[in-house]
Amino acid sequence: MGEIDLEDLPGVGPTTADKLREAGYATIEGIATASYSDLAEAAEIGEATAKKMIREARKMADIGGFKTGKVVLEERKEVRKLSTLVPELDDLLGGGLETKSISEFYGEFGSGKSQIAHQMAVNAQLPEDFGGLSASCVYIDTENTFRPERIAQMVAGLEIDWDIPPVEEFLEHIHVAKGYTSDHQMLLLDSARELAAGLRDTNRPVRLFIVDSLTAHFRAEYSGRGTLSVRQQKLNKHMYDIAKIAEEHNAVALVTNQVQSNPAVFFGDPTKPVGGNIVGHASKFRVYLRKSKGGKRVAKLVDSPNLPEGEAAFIVEEAGLKSV
Repeated sequence: MGEIDLEDLPGVGPTTADKLREAGYATIEGIATASYSDLAEAAEIGEATAKKMIREARKMADIGGFKTGKVVLEERKEVRKLSTLVPELDDLLGGGLETKSISEFYGEFGSGKSQIAHQMAVNAQLPEDFGGLSASCVYIDTENTFRPERIAQMVAGLEIDWDIPPVEEFLEHIHVAKGYTSDHQMLLLDSARELAAGLRDTNRPVRLFIVDSLTAHFRAEYSGRGTLSVRQQKLNKHMYDIAKIAEEHNAVALVTNQVQSNPAVFFGDPTKPVGGNIVGHASKFRVYLRKSKGGKRVAKLVDSPNLPEGEAAFIVEEAGLKSV
């Protein structure tokens, strides 16, 4: 499928193909799963032409029809796992964070959300033999939490039998952008798609997309009940785009999420993630992080398509995430 060029699509010449690539539609699969309006705008063509282009791309990429469970099982063999390097946490997640899926980590401040994001940005670059993906990372930072000094500490804290490159090399493969508004955050995902398309055939393709945090700007900009509908529509589109880019590049999508207190809960933990069902349905793996005694953090797997609920404890040290 990767051998099919955009120019092989009927009606797509070099000029249109260049426009599509610049907009991040570098593969037949990307076009096949695009919406008519998005593709029309990106390629500066009419919607009727976009519909025809998408229809042809779906035929060529064999997307859109029914498949047997056996075929789906074979396709699932492409899915890879990104290790946290904490055995207990990996066991909870069925071996690590899964590619082609969104993994959401939510919890109150200080629960370890950004620490996990930093650690995964390091781990993604490790060889597959050590639980990595031999890949680059895109890091969309909406709360000014990314710290290269933290990456340096975590690289120094790696406990693997491998000739670890200098920290500058790790930082070279982490592509960071600050998101200043919710609209800007959504636009950055388009830029991430272009970046990933450019690195697809290199020895460091993008296999990890991080959004830290997912809901901070949406929460601040759409605070009243009257704006809830607009906020949820935008969040839904954003989550759809994140899931799509993860599928296209066989990548891990890691999003962190803020929490709020549910006043209707009188017994038990009243904490719930921001974003409601929109974020909940889009996230394939939901992990609730909370602080515990002795500086420990507890990760609880709240939802997963194929894994049971469970908990795992870990600690956050200067050297990174470690077992208790």
